[in-house]
Amino acid sequence: MTGGPNDDREPDESTDAEDAAVAWWVRRDGGRLSAIESAAFEAWLADSANAAAFEEICALLGDVRALKPRRAAAPTQAPRRRRWAAAAALAASLAALACFDDLRLLWSADFRTATGETRIIGLADGSKVQLGARSAIAVHYAAGRRALTLLEGEAFFEVAADATRPFVVTAAGGAVTALGTSFDIALEGGGARVTVAEHKVSVASRGETTLVEEGRQCDFGPAAPASAPVPVAVRDETAWRRGKLIFVDRPLGEVVDILARYHHGYVLAPSAAVRKLRVTGVFDAADPIGALRAIEASLDLDAIHIGDYFVVLRG
Repeated sequence: MTGGPNDDREPDESTDAEDAAVAWWVRRDGGRLSAIESAAFEAWLADSANAAAFEEICALLGDVRALKPRRAAAPTQAPRRRRWAAAAALAASLAALACFDDLRLLWSADFRTATGETRIIGLADGSKVQLGARSAIAVHYAAGRRALTLLEGEAFFEVAADATRPFVVTAAGGAVTALGTSFDIALEGGGARVTVAEHKVSVASRGETTLVEEGRQCDFGPAAPASAPVPVAVRDETAWRRGKLIFVDRPLGEVVDILARYHHGYVLAPSAAVRKLRVTGVFDAADPIGALRAIEASLDLDAIHIGDYFVVLRG
């Protein structure tokens, strides 16, 4: 998208007014505009088509915090305009839900990361946790136990040895106990996936306990005990720590959910059939839109884009 608020110039006449309106809304919502940006915005807004587009995006997105109803589309709108407006209305609903989820994490989390951010945390016992993008943990250390909860996203744990104080991470209704180890836990689709980088862990879920050794991975969740551990390429599974996202024959739904943690906006694949499509590729975690466009092309998908802010993948 050209001519948006991240450019040094105002949008020119060839710029799609709807895309530019979303870009201006996102920039204004994210913080105060500089004097130069404000002047560029006012100059862009002087065009009547731009003003109309910005008025509509404000009605659809800008007023979500006040829960104002969406205005009815004019009968003369083109099909593309109607499609864009429906997608924007959905984005507004998602934004409202995200606000509630952020409040929940603010109350519960001791450490968290923002969209696209990773962070290494040193714990009191010398252990380290690297949080993936849009992830959160709570820490509950006590005299005889080192307990943590993975609340959202993904984390890599490097555990300091202490035979008198077990190191236990709860996630998705299960508990992962370190047995002199480093390991990764990712929350996915209501469950969790643990990958062991060194030594081994014990996974307790649904009344059963499973031992997962180095170089292996298993899934578990509230509705099922841990699956049988399988061998994996640990370096690929934890590539996010090096700024890469590597997928090997993964369902598109899982891929979209992961990319969404790196994208400043919304990415959806609402169709069950589309979410089952398989994806293999190596992508730059800093460029989720580039990854999405590559996936769209390789799977021949029909996507709806509101700028780069809101993307819906369709078959």
